[in-house]
Amino acid sequence: MRSIVQAQLAATLPSKLVDELLEAHAEAKRNLYLGGLRLSEVEGGRFCEAAFRLLEEITQGTFTPLGIQLHSESLIQKLENLPKAAHPDAVRIHIPRALRLVYDIRNKRDAAHLGDGIDPNLQDATMVAAVLDWVLAEFIRLYHNVKADEAQRIVEHIVTRVAPVVQDFNGFLKVLKPSLSAGEHCLVLLYQRDAAGATFLELEAWVRPAMRPNLRTTLKRMVDQKDWVHFDGASYRITRLGQMEIENRRLIEPTKLV
Repeated sequence: MRSIVQAQLAATLPSKLVDELLEAHAEAKRNLYLGGLRLSEVEGGRFCEAAFRLLEEITQGTFTPLGIQLHSESLIQKLENLPKAAHPDAVRIHIPRALRLVYDIRNKRDAAHLGDGIDPNLQDATMVAAVLDWVLAEFIRLYHNVKADEAQRIVEHIVTRVAPVVQDFNGFLKVLKPSLSAGEHCLVLLYQRDAAGATFLELEAWVRPAMRPNLRTTLKRMVDQKDWVHFDGASYRITRLGQMEIENRRLIEPTKLV
């Protein structure tokens, strides 16, 4: 999916900036899933650098070379003062303001510099990731010629979630957290599999032997009562609610050694 998006955006926009944008987005999301909150916010700043230059290219036909300091505040003002008929509101107003919010988190919440003692936290990093998703979806909507809902769906499938508590042994997924219940164990596996999902036979092979006798009951409860999982008759896939359950409870983090 990412290669398709890259090719479509690069057909209209500078390929180097598109690559920077997509790479920073992927790294920010990867670090969020792996618990590297500070790194996630730093990559958010890198994403902004690429996005602002794309806005320059779109509105001016040229952009500040990479490696040269970007004056974001003056650029935001310049974009906002463009004639309404010249460019969509997303380009003139919405995207620049969203990027400024990410910059503020990066620069004023001690993500990239020594500051006032505020540590990066999950709330900040999650907000940054959500803004990056939205901005990328806007670029896709504008330059990939799709509707907003489709653009958001594309963004959701660009980056594969990574559960550091799961280790892949040539296709065999092993959960490295013995304390998890059967339901939590399955949910972590499905989080790792993301959009690909998993069949009952796959899950049966991956869960612990003691979990296998009641596995169908466990999965049925997660599908019908919890809404953490969707079953289409062939495979199980994690829902947004299931993803939130995993991330809020930090179930994807491995057990710390003491």
